[in-house]
Amino acid sequence: MILDHIKEKIAKNLDIEQNIFVYPPSNDLGDLSLPLFSLAKKSKEDLKVLSLKIKDKILSEPELNLIVEKVDIAGPYLNFFINKKYLIAETIKITLDNQKNLFYNNIGGQDRVIFEYSNANTHKEIHIGHLRNIVLGDSLVKIFKANGFDAHPVSFINDLGINTAKTVWAYKMGHSQNIGECYSWSVSEIEKKPEISEEISKIMIDIEGKKGDNYQLWKETRKLSLKEFDDIYSLLDIKFDKTYFESDFTERGVEIVDNFLKKEIFKKSQGAIIADLEKYNLGVLPVVRSDGTALYAVADLALAEKKNSDFSNLKKSFIVVDVRQSLHFKQLFKILELAGYKNDFTHLAYDFVKLPDGMMSSRSGKIVLLKDLYNQIFNKLVSETKERHQDWSDDKIEENSQKLAVAILKFEMLKVSPNKVITFDIENALKFDGFGALYILYSLVRMKSIVRKSNFQIPSQIDFNSVADSLKDEIEKIICLEISKYGDIIIKAGKDNDPSEVAKYLFSFVKIFNDYYQKVNILQAEEAVMRARVVLIKSCIVLMKNAFSLLGIKTNIEEI
Repeated sequence: MILDHIKEKIAKNLDIEQNIFVYPPSNDLGDLSLPLFSLAKKSKEDLKVLSLKIKDKILSEPELNLIVEKVDIAGPYLNFFINKKYLIAETIKITLDNQKNLFYNNIGGQDRVIFEYSNANTHKEIHIGHLRNIVLGDSLVKIFKANGFDAHPVSFINDLGINTAKTVWAYKMGHSQNIGECYSWSVSEIEKKPEISEEISKIMIDIEGKKGDNYQLWKETRKLSLKEFDDIYSLLDIKFDKTYFESDFTERGVEIVDNFLKKEIFKKSQGAIIADLEKYNLGVLPVVRSDGTALYAVADLALAEKKNSDFSNLKKSFIVVDVRQSLHFKQLFKILELAGYKNDFTHLAYDFVKLPDGMMSSRSGKIVLLKDLYNQIFNKLVSETKERHQDWSDDKIEENSQKLAVAILKFEMLKVSPNKVITFDIENALKFDGFGALYILYSLVRMKSIVRKSNFQIPSQIDFNSVADSLKDEIEKIICLEISKYGDIIIKAGKDNDPSEVAKYLFSFVKIFNDYYQKVNILQAEEAVMRARVVLIKSCIVLMKNAFSLLGIKTNIEEI
């Protein structure tokens, strides 16, 4: 990476750590900044004396003098101005030479990690809260791969919780053929008639025992759920290396529970089995109900064992589940630690998705189903596209609208840091300005259009120094500087487990490009300048495609 190379050269010359560098708050102050606080403290030199000493050393080094054209002293900082021709030529060369994996690194050293996400419940429907989980997990896998990890996506489907018995009960009662409606109705009926809980408990026993009509009905309704899941994964282009089901782990989980009872990790309490973790300030985790039916922890224990078996040399196991389950996973990880597991288990918690008028709840039926939200966005896009492109065929309109609808859904879920609540507002999501997918994608489409209209076929062999000589406007250096910072964004997004860093970077980059588009003449410029600017814009396209790919968003959109 260009900036890393420059940091490395300066750091080696000064015998300092490379990670000490920062970026100035504005471009007119410099391209790279070296804070001097810690260096002055270590050397016990006066700050001003140290500043002049380092400045002279940098400018007197022949190789650095070719890269750094100016060094300014700004209080406790040294601000470096990188040679414009060098920065532009190197940035464009590296970008065009690495179009599919721009600024990827090997920080992870190919360590094997897994991300478990999309742990949806069968017998319920997928809503926009689940959407955040799915696209967050998918994006993190891609970001970790870009950071040199051997990252694998897995899903653990909860197909055996008490919710399944509630849905089966309502389905048997003939309430609806829609399983999502069955679940919500059963919850409301139980509140009116608590005695229904006994019937549901018996259904749960039959399901876990794999016997009778209740078990057969569970299989039938489970199949309907999984078909809906597959349809949504296909729409979102989500793929898993492994998909696990809770129902496949109960028997082994019960064996582990018995083993942990013998080891006194668990104990019996009033007919139930619990993990008493009070001495670790983690409370009590119920494991098996008093009626003998298993709770989530039973399958979780067997799953941990299975993941270790399926993924040899596993370094870290991430579990992407919302913040409400934080205590559960602290308890689970403590149990696994007590049992001797050596893996580094990490719960990647994220906050809620809510609507402008408040929170959602699948229990109360106040939810926005993902398929309904998608259809609403898709239909609006179809209607608006027909007005703008009356010459387009219906197939082309629908294909384009589908791509845009998926991009909008993903971007809205990923542009907010996982530790913050998302308030999903469909009207804002569909705007062509501001921090949204349509604004950024529209800019990408504009870039593609410029390259297409130029009729300039970029050669496979490019004289990058000649290109840099033709790019004389200062904003062209700024664009290349921003491109060169993308590698830092990949690293930060991985370290913070936060795809919003990529989304925010895209928005910031597009604003700079749009300023450039308004300021300079591209297609009407003198031939050499026009061609150089087209090459620069091609680099911008490569950058944006790479950044969007880390968010799981496809960019094969030619017009909006």
